[in-house]
Amino acid sequence: MRAQLGRRYRLSASHRLHTEALSEAENRAVYGKCANPHGHGHNYTVEVLVGGEIDAATGMVCDLTRLDGWVSREVLEPFDHQNLNTLEAFQNLVPTTENLCIEIQKRLRKVLPGDLTVTVRVEETSNNFFEYRPEGA
Repeated sequence: MRAQLGRRYRLSASHRLHTEALSEAENRAVYGKCANPHGHGHNYTVEVLVGGEIDAATGMVCDLTRLDGWVSREVLEPFDHQNLNTLEAFQNLVPTTENLCIEIQKRLRKVLPGDLTVTVRVEETSNNFFEYRPEGA
């Protein structure tokens, strides 16, 4: 029997939405106030949804302690209290929350057991949230 386990984490980070492919005026038109040269920050809520078979011996989809360790190492340590624009993961990528979701999912996919699926949802503000679920997951 398959089930899903959801867990929430918190991280704070700043970013500036802009791309070198556009002029400053075009960046302002596309990203609005988020293109501010000084950037801005968010207190993100990151939700990780792990799906898989329920282990007959433990009754769990995934050990929470192990999941917390993976998220801490792969997501919180590299991103918390950072300017996303300065990180290697976003050197050639606009650090939108959509792209942050994809990056988090890729990092977790590398460390989670292969039989588990992982979906990532990031709440940026009380009005904005983004979710990434790879096709087939």
